[in-house]
Amino acid sequence: MQTRDAKAVGLLVVLMLTVWLGFLVHRSPRFAGSGWGGFFGVSGAALMLVPLATYMVVKRVKRLKRRVTRLISMPTLLSIHIYTALTGSILVLLHSGHKFDSPLGMALTGTVLLAVMSGFVGRYLMTHINRGLREKRDMLQRLKTIYEAKQVEFSRSSLQLVATTSDARETTSEAGPDQFGTPPSDPTPSQLNDLVGGIADLEYSIAVHDQFKSWFLKWLTFHKMITIVLCALLAFHVASGIYYGLRWFE
Repeated sequence: MQTRDAKAVGLLVVLMLTVWLGFLVHRSPRFAGSGWGGFFGVSGAALMLVPLATYMVVKRVKRLKRRVTRLISMPTLLSIHIYTALTGSILVLLHSGHKFDSPLGMALTGTVLLAVMSGFVGRYLMTHINRGLREKRDMLQRLKTIYEAKQVEFSRSSLQLVATTSDARETTSEAGPDQFGTPPSDPTPSQLNDLVGGIADLEYSIAVHDQFKSWFLKWLTFHKMITIVLCALLAFHVASGIYYGLRWFE
């Protein structure tokens, strides 16, 4: 995602955390069952789940994916899911009225926060890691190319120096010690060693990045599991609300 999108998403995450921390100064036990509370709850749940379901179905059904991607790309669908999930989580937290007394309410709030934060962290850290890996692999390839070229130059200059020294020794009677000639400014062993060291450092750094990438793939798996738990808790919350009687619009 672009830097502008990252900043916008970051601001939405800060807003969500601010709304959540509102329970420190505000509690409204009856707001969740009011008309506005019901509107926020239904709208928030729809924003969180409908774009997510759409993205997951399109991603996995190849025939549907081919048709949909003619109109809208998969990265755009993912961006829509990210924005709507954040907006929906803010509405859901407003719907709660900061009343987190029941186990189900606390579980729902916790899973909403975990799902959003795990998705946010996984998405942007993974993007950063992938970008860093690409840059380092490109740099590694350039260093290897330079090293190979320098190695060829060093071998050639060494052969030339040996040949020049042999010719000079054959004519020592005609040339003084300073007449052997100085070798051209070709690569030195220390320069080659520096290149080897740089290549080794980059290869180690790439290996560390690969390890981080494998960890964050597990992190994204955690995000998917939390999302499944969130959907289950939300379904139970809606079912219990219907069973015990909705107070919306009273």
